[in-house]
Amino acid sequence: MDMFSGLNPQQRKAVTADLGPVLVLAGPGSGKTRVLANRIAYLIGSLGVHPYAILAVTFTNKAAKEMEARVARLVGAGLTNGMLLGTFHGVCARILRREVEHLPYKSNFVIFDSDDQEGVVKRAIRDLNVDEKRFRAASVHAAISRAKNELILPDAYPILTYRDEVVSRIYQLYQQILINSNAMDFDDLLLWTTTLMNENPAVLEKYARRFEHVLVDEFQDTNQVQYQLLHQLSSYHKNLFVVGDEDQSIYRWRGADYRNVLRFEEDNPGALKILLEQNYRSTTTVLDAARAVIDRNNRRTPKHLFSDRGEGEKIVLHEAPTDKLEAAFVADKIGELLKVNRISGGEIAVMYRTNAQSRLLEEALLQRGIPHRVVGAQRFYGRREVKDVLAYLRLVHNPSDEISLVRAINVPPRGIGEKTLVTLQAVARQANASAGDIVLDLGRGSNSLYWSAFSARTSMLFSEFGAQLASWIAHKDDLPLPSLFDRILADIGYRAYIDDQSEEGLDRWGNVEELRRIAFEYQDRGLVEFLENQALVSDQDTLPEMMNVPTLLTLHAAKGLEFSRVFITGLDDGLLPMLRDTAEDPEEEMAEERRLFYVGMTRAKDCLYLVRADTRYARGAFAEALPSRFLQDIPGRLLRGRSPTRERGRRRSPSYATWDSPSSGGSAPSLLDKPRPDKEVTRLYRPGMRVRHGEYGEGIVLSSAVRNGDEEVDIFFEKIKRSKVFIASLARLEVLNK
Repeated sequence: MDMFSGLNPQQRKAVTADLGPVLVLAGPGSGKTRVLANRIAYLIGSLGVHPYAILAVTFTNKAAKEMEARVARLVGAGLTNGMLLGTFHGVCARILRREVEHLPYKSNFVIFDSDDQEGVVKRAIRDLNVDEKRFRAASVHAAISRAKNELILPDAYPILTYRDEVVSRIYQLYQQILINSNAMDFDDLLLWTTTLMNENPAVLEKYARRFEHVLVDEFQDTNQVQYQLLHQLSSYHKNLFVVGDEDQSIYRWRGADYRNVLRFEEDNPGALKILLEQNYRSTTTVLDAARAVIDRNNRRTPKHLFSDRGEGEKIVLHEAPTDKLEAAFVADKIGELLKVNRISGGEIAVMYRTNAQSRLLEEALLQRGIPHRVVGAQRFYGRREVKDVLAYLRLVHNPSDEISLVRAINVPPRGIGEKTLVTLQAVARQANASAGDIVLDLGRGSNSLYWSAFSARTSMLFSEFGAQLASWIAHKDDLPLPSLFDRILADIGYRAYIDDQSEEGLDRWGNVEELRRIAFEYQDRGLVEFLENQALVSDQDTLPEMMNVPTLLTLHAAKGLEFSRVFITGLDDGLLPMLRDTAEDPEEEMAEERRLFYVGMTRAKDCLYLVRADTRYARGAFAEALPSRFLQDIPGRLLRGRSPTRERGRRRSPSYATWDSPSSGGSAPSLLDKPRPDKEVTRLYRPGMRVRHGEYGEGIVLSSAVRNGDEEVDIFFEKIKRSKVFIASLARLEVLNK
C-alpha cells in the first residue's frame, strides 16, 4: 500500500519530516492518527528503521490497536514485530516488569484499579484513626494522585497546613500498603518508571539507546511525569515526534497540562513545527463557529481550520422554557431525524457537561420509545460480579494482594467477619509477612505455624480457603486461563451464589460469561497479560461497538468520536461553563471549559444543535438560568431556529467586558442560586379541561402548577399519544371547554 496516497501537503510534510524533534499541531478531524501511522510506516519502509527501535505511545488501548492495524496494512503485518506500541501505562508496566530487580516489588505485581485505590486510602485513614468525614477518601486519593503526577514522593509531600500533614501521613501509609500488597496504582506505573530512569543511569541508557524514534499521540494530554518520561526515553537519539492540539486539552482535572506543548518548543529550540488545519469531518459552518469560540483563549497557536465539505446546515440554537422542555425538544428532534430524515441512530449524539443531566433526556427518549445508549453508566469492569472474579484471579497471580484477599475471602460468604480480618492483618504484620502468606500457611491445617493465633473455628475457615488457593496457584501455569477461570468458579460455587434466576441474577451471570469470553482471548497469552490489560482498560475502550442507536454522553467522553448530528445541551452559565467558587485558577478553568465546548462542537460532521433552558429545576424549585457566555462568541450568521424565549434570555443575560469575567467584576449567578419566590399567578387551566395546541392538536389537561412565576401545564394529546409540559404564557393554547 502506498503510504503517501491521499495525504495533503501538510500531512506529507509531517510524515516525511527530517530526524530530530517534531511538533505536529493537529486540529480536530485533521487526520492525526493517519499521520502517526504513516510516519511509523515511513520510518520502517523508507528509512529502514527496525521496528524494535520504535516506541509509539497513546492514551487508550483502542487507539493503540487502531494505529498498529494501520501500520500493518501499510508495511505488512510481519514487518511490525518488535515495535513497542501501547498506552503510557501499558508501556511502563512492561518496562517495570523487566527491571523489577531495581524496585521494592516482585515481577508478579498487580495493578489496582480506581475502586481498589480508594479502598486502600480508606484503610489507611482507618488505621491512622483519621476523621473519615473530614478527610474523604476520594479527596485524599485525588491529592495523592496529584502529588505523584508532579513527581512528589511520600517523604517529600509539602506540608503547609494541618490538612497537608494528615494527607502526608495517609500518603505514606497508602504507599506502604501498596508495596506490601505487591501492587501499584495507575500513577505508580509512571512514577516508578521515571524514578527508575532517574536513579539508574544504566537502565536509562539501555532504553534511550534502544528507542531511536519516540512517537506520541494526544500530546496535549500528557502530565508532568509523562513529559519527563518522554524526555528521558528520547534523550540519546533526540527523535521525538509528538502530535497534539492544545485546543483539545480537556483533562486538567486528572493532571493533563496543555502547556507541555509550549514546553516542548522551549526545550527543543529549532524543532520542526507543522500545523494540520484541513478538517475532513465537519462543514465550514461548524468549523467557523468552533473557531469563533476557541479563538478567545490565550496561550495557544492560532489555527485556520478549513474544510472542503461546503458550508452545510446552519447551527440550530434552541432555548426552551424549562429543562424538561429542553429534553423534550431534543427527544422530538431525534425522533424526527430518525423517522423523517432517515438519519441512522448511531450518527446521533447528545452531549452534556455532567452525567446528572442525562436523566431528563433518558426519560424523554423512553417516553417516545426511542432506543438509546448512555455512555458513562457503570463500567463493565466496575460491576460487582466482574470485580469478584478478578479478585480471585489476581489473588492466584499474587497472594500478597491484600485488597483482593479481603474481597474474595467472603465471596461467597464464609463467616469470616471484619474483626477476624483485622486480626489476620495484625498477625501478618507481626510475622513480617502478607495476609495471603498467612492464609496459605493455614492451608496446611494444624501443622501451620499460625493455627493457634485464631480460634479453632476461624483457623478451620482460613485453612479451607488457604488449601483452595494453594491448589489454584499450583495449577495456574498448567491450566489454560479459561480452564483456571472455570475451576475457581466451580470450586467456590459462584454461579449458585450470583444467579438466583431473577432477571438481575441472569444479567449478573451474563457479565461473568462475558468476562470468560475475554479470558479465551488470552488463553495463549496467559494470566499476567490478561490482568494487566483489564486493569489498564479505559472507558472509551469499553464503548460498545456497532450500536445503531443515539448516544448520550458527557463532553469529556466525546473526545475522539464523531457523529453526523450532535446536540450539546445545558448551555447555561453554571453548567457550561461550569462556575466554581473554589477554583484555584479561575482563568485556567474557564479556558478549559471553553476547550471542552470546542471539542463537543467539533464532533459534529453535518449539523450541530445548541440547546439550553431559561429555568432549571434544582433543590426543589425552578431557578433562573442565564445563557452560556460562549454562545455570545458565535456569529449570528451561523445560527438559525431561535425560540420565542431567546430575546427574553438575551435581555436577562449580563454584558461581559471580557470573555472570562462579568463587566461588574462579580461572578455570574449559579443555576443553584436560590430561586425567586413565585409571584401571584392566576391559574388558567385545571385537570380535565380540553385544549387545542397548534402543532399537537387537541388534548386534555392532566395537571397544572405555579412554578417560578408562571403556570406549568401537563397535557395529554391524542394525536401523539403522550403528554407534554408547557409554560402557559408561551404555549398559545386554545380552551375548548371550561
